[in-house]
Amino acid sequence: MAATPDMPVPYEAQTPLTRFFVGRRSEVRAGWRLVLYIVMVLVLSRVLLFAARAIPALGRALQGAPGLLTPGPQILQEAIQLAIVLVPAVVMGRLERRSLADYGLPGRGAFGKHFWIGMLWGLCLISAVIGGIALFRGYDISGLALSAGAIVEYGLLWLVGFTLVGFFEEFTFRGYTQFTLASGVGFWPAAVILSAAFGGAHLFNPGEGLVGALQVFLIAMFFCLTLRRTGTLWFAIGVHAAFDWGETFLYSVPNSGLRAAGHLFASSLHGAPWLTGGSVGPEGSVICFVLVALSILLFARLYPRARA
Repeated sequence: MAATPDMPVPYEAQTPLTRFFVGRRSEVRAGWRLVLYIVMVLVLSRVLLFAARAIPALGRALQGAPGLLTPGPQILQEAIQLAIVLVPAVVMGRLERRSLADYGLPGRGAFGKHFWIGMLWGLCLISAVIGGIALFRGYDISGLALSAGAIVEYGLLWLVGFTLVGFFEEFTFRGYTQFTLASGVGFWPAAVILSAAFGGAHLFNPGEGLVGALQVFLIAMFFCLTLRRTGTLWFAIGVHAAFDWGETFLYSVPNSGLRAAGHLFASSLHGAPWLTGGSVGPEGSVICFVLVALSILLFARLYPRARA
C-alpha cells in the first residue's frame, strides 16, 4: 500500500539516509539529539568565555582562588553553568514536544517532598561518614572557625551555592543527557556511561584521585537509582546539596580535594588514606564507599520498583 500524505512512510520504505537520522518511532535518533544538545551547550560555554574576557568585572567575579572554594564566585559560576545546560534542554524540549518534567525536573515537585527528604538523607549520609572516621580517630575539631554572625552568613551562602551545585551536576549528568541516551541504549547502560563521565570529570579537581573518582561513580549510580524509582531529580538534588554542604561547611573537610573559605569548624583529618580519603577528603574514604553502598540497598528497599 502506497503512503498517503496523512500516512507516514513505513520505516523499511525510507531511504538509508533517512534511517541514518530517524529511528523506527519517526523521531530523530538519540545520538543525533544528544549531539545537537551538546553543541548548543558548547556554544553557550564559548559565549560565556568570550563575555568573561570582554568584561573584566565578570571575569574577576567568576574567578576564585586556586584550590579554594569561595561562596560568591561559586554561586555565580553554578548559576551560569545551570543556565548553560538548562536553556538547550528547553530548546530541545520544544523540538521534541517534551518538557523539563520528561527530563527529570517536574515543576510541580520543585523543592517539594522529594527534595527535602533528599536533603535529610544527604545530611545523614555525610554525618555517618564523618562519624565513622571520627570513631577511628581520624577526625578532630579544635574549635569554631567563624564568629556567630559569620556562621549564619556563610551557612546560608554555602547552602545556596551547593543547592546550585546539586542542581547543575544532577541535570548535566542525569537530566536531558540521561533521558536521551537511555532512549537509545536503555536506562542502566546510559546510567553507567554518564556516571563514569561524572566520576572522570572529578579527576580534574585539585587533589582528586582514582579512588575518589570511583566513589563519585558509585554515588552517581545511587542518584540514577533515585531518579529511576522516584521519576524525578529532586531527591538526588537534595542529597547532593546536603552532602556537599555538610562536608564543606558543617564538618569543614575537603570536598573532592577542595577546601572552602568560610567553613564552620577548625577541623582536621589525620590517619591512613583509606580512612580519611587523603587529599580527596571523605569522598575517598572506605567508610564513605561502604555507606553509599548501604544507602543504595536501603533506598531500593524503601522505594521498591513499581509493579507493571
